[in-house]
Amino acid sequence: MQAIQRPTPAFVGASWGALLIGASAYLIGLWNAQMQLNEKGYYLTLLLYGLFAAVSLQKTVRDRSEGLPVTGIYSGLCWISLMAAILLLTVGLWNATLAPSEKGFYAMSFTLSLFAVVAVQKNVRDLAGLKAPSPSPTSPESAC
Repeated sequence: MQAIQRPTPAFVGASWGALLIGASAYLIGLWNAQMQLNEKGYYLTLLLYGLFAAVSLQKTVRDRSEGLPVTGIYSGLCWISLMAAILLLTVGLWNATLAPSEKGFYAMSFTLSLFAVVAVQKNVRDLAGLKAPSPSPTSPESAC
C-alpha cells in the first residue's frame, strides 16, 4: 500500500471552492430559470445523482487501488450511474428550449461540480486516513 500524502491546504481549499462555486452557480441558475417546476426538479435531481455517482465511483476506484474488496457489480453500477447522469443531462439540455449560452452554463457548472466533488472526496479520505491510528502488530485488527 502506498503512503498517503497530506493534501496541501491550497488544494483542499481549491477543491471545496470549486465544488461550492460549481454547485452554487448551477443551483442559482436553476432557481432563476424560466422553466416549469418539473424541469427544475429534473435538473436538480441530475445534479444530486451525478454528485453521488461521482463520489461513489471515486471511492470504488480508490478502494480497489488500495486492495480493498469491491464487487464487480457495484463498480459497474457506479460507472453506469455516472454515465447515466451525464447522458441524461446532455439529452435534457439538447432538447431544452434554452439559449445556447444557458445550456453551456448548466453543462459547465455540472462538469465543474462533478470534478470538484471527486477532489473533495479524495481530500476527505486522505485526511481521514492520516488521522486514523494504524493498528499495532499485536492488536486484533492486525490479524484480519
